[in-house]
Amino acid sequence: MTTDRPPTPPRWAESLVRMMLAPKDRDSVSGDLLEEYRESIVPSVGGGANRWYLRQAAGLLWRRTWPWGMLLAAFVVWRDTLDWWISPTTDFYARSVMSTAAAAGCFTMAGLSSAWLSRSVRAGAVAGCATGALAAVLIELASLVALAVQHDAHTMRMIAASGGLGEVFLLPLLVIVPGTLCAILGGIVGKAAAPIYGASRPNTNSA
Repeated sequence: MTTDRPPTPPRWAESLVRMMLAPKDRDSVSGDLLEEYRESIVPSVGGGANRWYLRQAAGLLWRRTWPWGMLLAAFVVWRDTLDWWISPTTDFYARSVMSTAAAAGCFTMAGLSSAWLSRSVRAGAVAGCATGALAAVLIELASLVALAVQHDAHTMRMIAASGGLGEVFLLPLLVIVPGTLCAILGGIVGKAAAPIYGASRPNTNSA
């Protein structure tokens, strides 16, 4: 005799939802999502139910990481604007130090804030990776728009002097790995500090 098993969203998506939530909200919020998935979404959209659940998980991750991803992208776009148009230079050391520190700070804070809320270093690592991915997409789009608007000889010389087009489009992707390491370090600090400073608070960002 066989029994019908209740529909279940992808396990990794459920794990992501639980990981990103504060401990006191994990059972209630994830349980409410699962109940809605089974009782409302599956009967109404069938095979599209998993996509709905993935959107909920992605929305939760977005709320945890978008400020840091946009801030990181803004730093990089501003640095490119300085190098290419506002204040071209041949000595990039000071700017490189400042932009590297700013990027490390964004990744670290993404990991710290997520781990502070969830008390999970893994949540900090995921937030760091997502922060880098979001920033990379925004930087790539901004670079493409900038080059479409202005690609005269002077601009191309400045781009070549600052590292070339390869650096413009590859570096944001390459930075994700060391950035995630920074987020893990931030996550360790956030998880350790949360119980000491009483990070637990009502969670207004339900999935």
